Amino acid sequence: MKELFTLLQKIKDNPVMYIDKPSITCLYSFLNGYIDSLIELGFTDINSCGMEGFQEWIQERAKTNVSRSWAGIILSCSGSERAAFNRFFEEFEQFLKQKDNSKIQKSEDILRLSEDMSFPKFDIYNEILTNIKKRPGMFLGANSITRLDMLLRGYSLARREVRVPQTEPEREFEGFQSWIEEKYGINSGQSWSKIILFYSVDEPEALQKFFELFEEYLNRNKSVDVDENSG
Repeated sequence: MKELFTLLQKIKDNPVMYIDKPSITCLYSFLNGYIDSLIELGFTDINSCGMEGFQEWIQERAKTNVSRSWAGIILSCSGSERAAFNRFFEEFEQFLKQKDNSKIQKSEDILRLSEDMSFPKFDIYNEILTNIKKRPGMFLGANSITRLDMLLRGYSLARREVRVPQTEPEREFEGFQSWIEEKYGINSGQSWSKIILFYSVDEPEALQKFFELFEEYLNRNKSVDVDENSG
């Protein structure tokens, strides 16, 4: 999937724009959201997403059978998030060289949106956040608000790239950033995840606090709607 390769190059050149910092953990969560979104929309599948085979390749390179993601394996061999981030691109380049080039090049631009294409309604809360709240380890790999943020960024970018019309829940979620800034009296340009993490002990507590705050945010909006309708 050539769009993925283009995106990876952009992230390599300017990681701050996409994932805040050169971090393999952030990259991994971001790519999971991006690829999962395209799979859900029917633009690709797990066998042709561009990363197929990379997990097994990394395991073989590291001579390990431990149940750990490719990001975790590279991180364990690198010593730091930044070093692992840089090493990922080196490893992925080597991986691509060994792949069948015809398989990489044969797909046309799958992100070209057909005019008659329709997509299911998307509720970011009911379809993603509810599941993550129940089992964060399964979806994020760890109880981490940063990983949640990166996952959602990747998910949203994929939807924008294929020009899927934004749903009401998505628009509602966009307002969460400004609501958090107002609630904490902060206007520093920091993401909602960084703000919440700053006022938390650690990543797990910040993740739990996010769900509490987001519920408060949704209830606040409902209260505003009720007041407007009654008026």
